[in-house]
Amino acid sequence: MIDVEIFSGLPIRQKIKVLYEHGSFVVAIRYYGYKINLYLIGSHYVEVFYNHKLDCIEKVELMNPRHSRLKFYTDQINLPTNLL
Repeated sequence: MIDVEIFSGLPIRQKIKVLYEHGSFVVAIRYYGYKINLYLIGSHYVEVFYNHKLDCIEKVELMNPRHSRLKFYTDQINLPTNLL
């Protein structure tokens, strides 16, 4: 499994490749102009921000468990309590 710090420093195309090969899709939410797909890779959650208008992935980053966006995920699924 890839180290979190190494993953964070990868270019977006490499992050997507790692998610495709080693990640598990969890859930998708709509957030402002994005469709955000949440993936689990190892014990870390990763968000993929897809912009419909531009038809592209704009960013791939580790989920911040303190972000207000967490509520959108917990409305649909049960996340581990250490994230809440």
